[in-house]
Formats: sequence, structure tokens, C-alpha cells
Amino acid sequence: MAHIILASSSPRRQELLTQLGLDFEIYSPDVDEAVLDGETVQHYVERLARDKAQAVLARFPDAIVIAADTSLSFAGQIIGKPESKQHAFAIWSALSGQWHDVYSGVCVATSSQSLSTVVHTEVEFRSLSHAEMEKYWATGEPAGKAGAYAIQGIAAQYIPQIRGSYSNVVGLPLYETAQLLERVQTQVL
Repeated sequence: MAHIILASSSPRRQELLTQLGLDFEIYSPDVDEAVLDGETVQHYVERLARDKAQAVLARFPDAIVIAADTSLSFAGQIIGKPESKQHAFAIWSALSGQWHDVYSGVCVATSSQSLSTVVHTEVEFRSLSHAEMEKYWATGEPAGKAGAYAIQGIAAQYIPQIRGSYSNVVGLPLYETAQLLERVQTQVL
């Protein structure tokens, strides 16, 4: 088995990847996450996943690298992590009572090949009162999370339903990641 590196410091991605029964190491690359002018969310998450994988491969050229990036899209806008409490409240106000889209770009790469995909899940977010927003913000959970919520945490109570991959919303679509990894390992062995 080749040396596998997860290009992420996200505890959620680490937990998810562990579910595949893999032995892996962690190395979180420093990659510019700025959105390019006119970039769609699909292109954005795939580009970032590929950039992260390539950054790790530059340091560990003999590894198989798994990289991912997850973002939300609502009303044609990419919604990232909240920059402040006010920003989180604005995100929740927009998402309240609405469906939004969650996209993850996943890249599995070696020095000789790079395979990637984008996974899409639709998420319904129930309407939140100002008091609920205050209470949720006070938990600390929304900080550092795309869309200012964690479906696997306290925010599960705000999400009546999803259409698509649950693990995608958490941050690493497991089925697609396993498929990419299988394709890369077949060619590495």
C-alpha cells in the first residue's frame, strides 16, 4: 500500500477518511483560497482540491494525496466560512427556510496522475429566529465552517432533509473519494 496523505487539517475530513479503513498521514498545505472573477462554485472547489493535492505532492512526491474543498452556493453566490458573528447571521438569514447547494471538489493524485470530481448535495435549512442564531453562535460550532454550520453537529436540528451525499455536506464525499482512490491505486500497483 502506498503512503497516503490527507491534505487537510479538518477533523471532520480525518474522521470521514478513517471510515474507509485507511492508514494516512495529515499535511495541510497553505493554498490561496480566493475566488477567481466569474468562477463557479463547481470550478472553485475542484480547483482548490487540485491545488491542495499538488502542493502536498511537491513536498511528498511518492505519496498518494487526497485533497478536498467544500463550499456552499445560494442564489448564485459562493458562501464560505463566516468572517464574523454578523456575517454568520447574514448567512443564516439568507439560508433560512430555503434549499441551498453544497459542493465538494475531491482530488486524488500521485506524481503521475491526478483524478478529481465534484459532488453536489442539496440541503434544506429551516427558518431560524434571532434567538436561535444567538444560541447557535454562542456554541462556537459555526466558526470555520462553510455556510456557518456543521450538519454533523448541533445544526442537524436545523436541517429537515438533504438530497444527495451526507458525507459531502460534512466535507468529504466518501463514495466518490473511495472510487477515485481505487482508480489511482490500480494504476500505482
